Amino acid sequence: MRKMMLSAALLFFTAAGFAQQLEPVKIDSLVTVSLPASYNKVDTLDQQVYSANSDLGYMVVVKATEDNNKPLEKENDLNKVMDNYVDNFKHQYKDASAQNVRDTTVGPLKAKAFTLEYRADDSSVQFKNFVLLYTTGASYFFQYAYPSMRSDVVGNELKTFLSSIKVSPQLSRTDQYLSNDKGMSPVVKTGLIAGGSLLVVALVVVWMNKRKQAIA
Repeated sequence: MRKMMLSAALLFFTAAGFAQQLEPVKIDSLVTVSLPASYNKVDTLDQQVYSANSDLGYMVVVKATEDNNKPLEKENDLNKVMDNYVDNFKHQYKDASAQNVRDTTVGPLKAKAFTLEYRADDSSVQFKNFVLLYTTGASYFFQYAYPSMRSDVVGNELKTFLSSIKVSPQLSRTDQYLSNDKGMSPVVKTGLIAGGSLLVVALVVVWMNKRKQAIA
């Protein structure tokens, strides 16, 4: 029994220290990521999907152009797009919850990272780690999936995969959104100020009428 426990422990620590060799793959002229050499690529009219099994997890990279991404006006617009992506992924899986949702960066670009926990058809708990990247040319989705039983051993490979995401120096903030202004647009501000002024005038008129009625 003791020998079996020692053997199991040895296998565990061996797996924990092992990460399959990943090699750089050009998704296009602007984005690169590292994958196992035996990756598969499926190319359709508006999507490119790269996928690969490692000894510990499953990696998927999607370049999507079907939405014909347009320049967004402000950072808040980008945040809304990213939040919508997170919700869409969450709704694709049974009993899914998005954990540790956070802003991150890939080079000069803003990205969204999170971990999706869900239950597979056999009721086992599964995890998918995502990094989402939006540009005017395309959206990129990077995913590393693994069963919960491997949570303690995938760390090195997961980190290697996610940290390998690189973007061209040709890309900048304006490839995501145009204005640094985080407030409201001038049109909205003018509307709110005008509406607020009208509200104040209306309240004053009502107060004056009530006052006259009280005096009478």
